[in-house]
Amino acid sequence: MKGYRLYLIIGTLLLVVYLLAQYYKPKPTDWTSTYLKEDKIPFGTYILHQQIQNIFPRSGILVSNKRVYNTLKDKQFKNSNYLLVASQIDVDRFDLKELLRFMNDGNHVFMASFKLSDILRKKLRLESASSFSYTDSPTASINFTNPRLGPKTNYLFKKGLASQYYSRFDTSAATVLGKNKAGKANFLRYTFGKGSLYLLPNPQLLTNYGLLSAAGPAYASKALSYLPAGQTLIWDEFNSRDSTEDKAVLRVIFGNAYLRWAYYLALGGLVIFVLFQMKRRQRIIPLIVRPANSSVEFVKVVGKVYYQQRDNQDIASKKSKYFLAHIRSRYQLKTVELNDELQEQLCLRSGADPATVRKIFGLIKGIGKGSPVDDKTLILFNKLTEQFYKQVQ
Repeated sequence: MKGYRLYLIIGTLLLVVYLLAQYYKPKPTDWTSTYLKEDKIPFGTYILHQQIQNIFPRSGILVSNKRVYNTLKDKQFKNSNYLLVASQIDVDRFDLKELLRFMNDGNHVFMASFKLSDILRKKLRLESASSFSYTDSPTASINFTNPRLGPKTNYLFKKGLASQYYSRFDTSAATVLGKNKAGKANFLRYTFGKGSLYLLPNPQLLTNYGLLSAAGPAYASKALSYLPAGQTLIWDEFNSRDSTEDKAVLRVIFGNAYLRWAYYLALGGLVIFVLFQMKRRQRIIPLIVRPANSSVEFVKVVGKVYYQQRDNQDIASKKSKYFLAHIRSRYQLKTVELNDELQEQLCLRSGADPATVRKIFGLIKGIGKGSPVDDKTLILFNKLTEQFYKQVQ
């Protein structure tokens, strides 16, 4: 018993040590590109949001979680700036219409994104590309075209931060504000009415990671200094938050690895249980045969019996009785005496041919006397009665 107690104590201590090590171990760096103002991870924009008031000290900061259309529709902004920083900027034709109205009124828009929506690229006749390569230098060299802003030596960044550039654009409409070492444009300005649109294809330069690099603060402040000091700075969160927030019902479960695997195991166990229960409890549904009509079979059997006995007299007698019973029930006539008066009354009430009725009554009288009935007479009697039934229908 003492030996088991010692093993139990050692196992408990090891478990406690393991749990403490797991709890206090350093968390891995989250390299997700969120571009959210509250995220302190490398590719969040916490530092930019904290310092934006220093760059635009006289501007009020308006954070918008709505589409551009909903943010600008039926609102009259004057001397304002619109800042959009995201991996992908989603602008439809309604958003573009409001952005153009916003800029024509003398306001300015700054977009920093790897990818613009198709309608915006077609409007600007713009295409982007990347110069990123593992074989080249690990750093990217960029600078401004304005000699007053650009230092003598270019700004150096990690290759992934500043490798995007604009491979095709309308040179008659766009002004190049910045280039990379190869002379490719990586900062553009378009003029719309009294306002301007500024495009930067490297949004990670404005993230925490970019601003903490040696050249980050100087480059970001100078790039944003193209925006004039305005009354309002609209900080867009729709394009960044919409791409990072998971709106699924099970987002809490799938967001945690342990809960996710527990959910998968529970779901798999439930499927296995249902399959086994179906196999054990489900019974085969018996095939119910539709009841057959035995009347025709019965008539055939009775006919065969009479045919084998060859008792024509009995068959003719039964057919005559059935015929007379039919006359009594349907036409209300007495059949005690088969005279001419009965034949006339039957023809009047039924509408049958008198010749047919006369032949039938003649055969019945002969059958009633007990005289032998041959096959020919029986067939004739059956044919005449069937003819009568057809005539009176």
